[in-house]
Amino acid sequence: MKITKVNTYFVRPRWGFVEIETDAGFTGWGEAVLEGHAKAVLACVEEMSDYLIGADPANIEDIWTTLYRAGFYRGGGVMMSAISGIDQALWDIKGKVFGAPVYQLLGGKCRDKMKIYCWVGGDRPSDVGAAALEKKNEGFSAIKMNATEELQMVDTYDKLDAVLERVAAIRETCGKYFGIAIDFHGRVHKPMAKVLAKKLEEFDPMFIEEPVLCENMEDFRDIAAACNIPIATGERLFSKFDFKRLLTAGGVDIIQPDLSHAGGITEVKKIAAMAEAYDVALAPHCPLGPIALAACLNVDALSYNAVIQEQSIGIHYNVGKSVLDYVNNKEDFRFIDGCVQLPVKPGIGVDVNRDLVLEENKTPHNWKNPVWRHADGSIAEW
Repeated sequence: MKITKVNTYFVRPRWGFVEIETDAGFTGWGEAVLEGHAKAVLACVEEMSDYLIGADPANIEDIWTTLYRAGFYRGGGVMMSAISGIDQALWDIKGKVFGAPVYQLLGGKCRDKMKIYCWVGGDRPSDVGAAALEKKNEGFSAIKMNATEELQMVDTYDKLDAVLERVAAIRETCGKYFGIAIDFHGRVHKPMAKVLAKKLEEFDPMFIEEPVLCENMEDFRDIAAACNIPIATGERLFSKFDFKRLLTAGGVDIIQPDLSHAGGITEVKKIAAMAEAYDVALAPHCPLGPIALAACLNVDALSYNAVIQEQSIGIHYNVGKSVLDYVNNKEDFRFIDGCVQLPVKPGIGVDVNRDLVLEENKTPHNWKNPVWRHADGSIAEW
């Protein structure tokens, strides 16, 4: 069997899909995107297709290594996201050839279902108490929210108090044991991160996310010493080598590699195993589409240290189209009691609505993240 064609598609709200065709009639789908840089990633996929045409899609490890190592320059968000989408599509083909979900080809499942959480509150969080209660009433046991709006390196305490009030509202409406994940989103710098993390202790959060950016990963130990809350990070890391530095630096309790940014199933399975050796949990990042989510669930199925899965149904970014719009087998993605079943269809587990993908690609999106500024006019982290 040989690869005959590589197709790329822009689909709303902000995603990119890859379709790999073979001469045996098998087709695989992947999700290759770096939010805000979809054009660059899909162009990179097209550039990499020179290595793919004529190759045997069964040789996933060799293709992955060729794309990563043979180009001399390696790593980074764009190239690794391109590899991620290609890798997902190759595993989708392999699963379809053998008539089994991908996780069955990689050792089989170690769990029957996966706990998930929902986003509430939007970029500028508000009304989180009512929104969290709504999700609890729908059967979810955990949510995630952005902690704060813009925050300068050293800022005023009224902004921190506003965070505490929002978290308190969730704890009051949803009870003591409801899971609250608080995403600092890299908007908080070390001087304020230590203060905010310490103040949040009284609410027993499930975790705090990206209290500082991973480019300052040496600070995680200091923040961990300042509070007794699990720290999660990793969505802006792109390879096992990035995560090696993170795990060695210490201070992190949960890693969050993105299956569409960090090398796909092939690489994240290795990253998950590395984290297990450090007694660090796995919670894959996934504010993306159905193919990325299904790829995450396949790795979750395999990974003993997987604890909870992000998903983007209802997330504030999804304008115009949402996750299940592109899925024909919607019943496989039903959420029951805050959990989702593992993929059941051969391959990654998504029967893609190809007609809608083709229609969306006629008018490619150009999603960009907001550009925020502080009151003094300087750029703020979004």
